[in-house]
Amino acid sequence: QVQLVESGGGLVQPGGSLRLSCVASGNIFTLNLMGWYRQAPGKERELVARFMGSISTKYADSVKGRFTISRDNAKNTVYLQMNSLKPEDTAVYYCNYPTVSVNYWGQGTQVTVSS
Repeated sequence: QVQLVESGGGLVQPGGSLRLSCVASGNIFTLNLMGWYRQAPGKERELVARFMGSISTKYADSVKGRFTISRDNAKNTVYLQMNSLKPEDTAVYYCNYPTVSVNYWGQGTQVTVSS
């Protein structure tokens, strides 16, 4: 079993920044495939950013140059630094830990970008 707890969401004005955190616990083997997804009202859940191994990362085109995913292996924590936020970034953001058999998700943290 894996538990994921996200934090750091909130209300921010356009152009502002937020940093999301996801603390992983339980049977954690590696953080190297973890990622962040988001789901806006009425839309499907979509990839925001994820690790593709020890070095590589993947970002949605809509967030490239504005968002950065990082991790602290000692703390079993993955971060998402979000800069230059736009109203279209408003969504519930979820942390993901994939395994061969199960996709683990956190409870989500709401990010609202509005003036």
